[in-house]
Amino acid sequence: MNLTDYNEIQELLRRNGFRFSKSMGQNFLTAAWVPSDIAESAGLDEETGVLEIGPGVGCLTEQLALRAGKVLSVELDRSLAPVLHETMAPYPNVEILFGDILKQNIPALVGEHFSGLRPVVCANLPYNVTSPVLTALIRSGCFETITVMIQREVARRICAAPNTPDYGAFSLFVQWYTRPELLFDVPPHCFHPQPKVTSSVIRLTRREEKPYAVSDEDLLFKIIRAAFNQRRKTLANALASGLGCERALIEQALENCGFDIRIRGEALDLGSFVALTDELAKRL
Repeated sequence: MNLTDYNEIQELLRRNGFRFSKSMGQNFLTAAWVPSDIAESAGLDEETGVLEIGPGVGCLTEQLALRAGKVLSVELDRSLAPVLHETMAPYPNVEILFGDILKQNIPALVGEHFSGLRPVVCANLPYNVTSPVLTALIRSGCFETITVMIQREVARRICAAPNTPDYGAFSLFVQWYTRPELLFDVPPHCFHPQPKVTSSVIRLTRREEKPYAVSDEDLLFKIIRAAFNQRRKTLANALASGLGCERALIEQALENCGFDIRIRGEALDLGSFVALTDELAKRL
């Protein structure tokens, strides 16, 4: 069975009584090169255990199974059970877990299913849960790489540099824990139903060490969130409001770091936020 052939997919879904769910952001791939290239980008081998989220009919799952030692696919929509039972029958190294990945204990899941294997993530993520799922996967610290197809706008935000419109708190969060790479774009005509936006495939490689030593990591991210919650304001005003402290204290810290007191948060890179955090930690 060709799991990217539109006619075969339609027949597969019809005989299993499946209907698309807009609320779950279901868009199935109909271009064979896409799942193949995504799986190839993940650098898989027989020593790899792959966590997939949202397998759909299994076109990417199939490509993962051909390359990896074990594939665990977590699917929210239980009505896909008969579809996946049929499409994944030829692949004994694939296991389907029905549930919400955001409600799973990810380290426990990895320990249970990938013992002795190198855990990675490879998935076509539903657009409507991209940020919380990536946050949970990154925070778990379990995966050497996370290779995912997501909305291009989010991919650009993740990879963004200072002083660009896409740069923000999520950029800094991802870049603190991983090294992100934008690999390739996937146009809307590669899906059914066609989404209104272009997708991108990115690979996040876990940092073995944080890019900078910081005195208080929790404070670092409080400062980053405050800076971008009111990004049109100067950093001094945004932090005074977000941290609940005197603007004069923030301005003094900025000056001690060599920054203009009129600077905005979007102008600071990770190292600059770390320097400011260390300075403010002495005063708060």
